[in-house]
Amino acid sequence: YSTLNQLTERTKTVWFVCHGMGYLSRYFLKYFKGLNSEENFIIAPQAPSKYYIQPKMHVGANWLTRDDTEVGMENIIHYFDAVLDAEKTPDNANLIVLGYSQGVSVAMRYMAKRQLKCSQLVLHSGGIPKELTTEDFKYLSKTTKVKLIYGTEDEYLDETRIKQESERAISLFDDRVTILPFEGKHVVNVRYINDLV
Repeated sequence: YSTLNQLTERTKTVWFVCHGMGYLSRYFLKYFKGLNSEENFIIAPQAPSKYYIQPKMHVGANWLTRDDTEVGMENIIHYFDAVLDAEKTPDNANLIVLGYSQGVSVAMRYMAKRQLKCSQLVLHSGGIPKELTTEDFKYLSKTTKVKLIYGTEDEYLDETRIKQESERAISLFDDRVTILPFEGKHVVNVRYINDLV
């Protein structure tokens, strides 16, 4: 896994960010470089399965496939536990959990399984796992904010899918959801990230 900045007494916000398919954690951190480096500490776990991306043979990674999804997620849950334990994040930290694209599903499944409390959950251009229910997130404080971010020209999200994901987020989190569309494709919106703190 990769980190950005230092965890010190001056740290106000800890970010736990799950990259999308085709990324490596160390490169995903570039989207968080606009945040105040003294006040923000970013932890980016690395998806376990690496592969070559054609045609330039760059190395990318992905979290899960349809094959043995449950076993794969169980391994990821233990891995996330170990990462957070190694970083010794304080219990009282202002925690933001962000998933981008494929990272949305692993971030949400981890939160549901471990009942991880956070001040904000950011669902950026990804799909909410079908098996999750309102019961899975009942433990969250009423003050936890949920942001649903997507590009209006996202090549992976048509109007029907955007409507479904928005309705699903509202059914899970009710009026805590803020929907934030932007003009653009399937890309990380840095401006919205910088506005989260």
